[in-house]
Amino acid sequence: MESNPKISASVREFIVDNFLLGEDDDDFTNNRSFLESGLIDSMGILELISFVEDTYEVEIADDELVPENLDSVDRVTKFIQSKQVA
Repeated sequence: MESNPKISASVREFIVDNFLLGEDDDDFTNNRSFLESGLIDSMGILELISFVEDTYEVEIADDELVPENLDSVDRVTKFIQSKQVA
């Protein structure tokens, strides 16, 4: 499944506004791990989950709260798309 550029841009904007304090960084690529880079901590993940659920009207189950779904802009985008299809 190809990433939806609108979703990707929205997720990226949320990350930049909330975790990079509005300063987009050349090192911040869409496949950069939030956790490995220290960009988002556990509280930040909760904010990200809330953003995804509220913005895209999807519910995220406890067993979906894994890095494979929420650890980069690309992964979040693909996860949102999979939830919208289901």
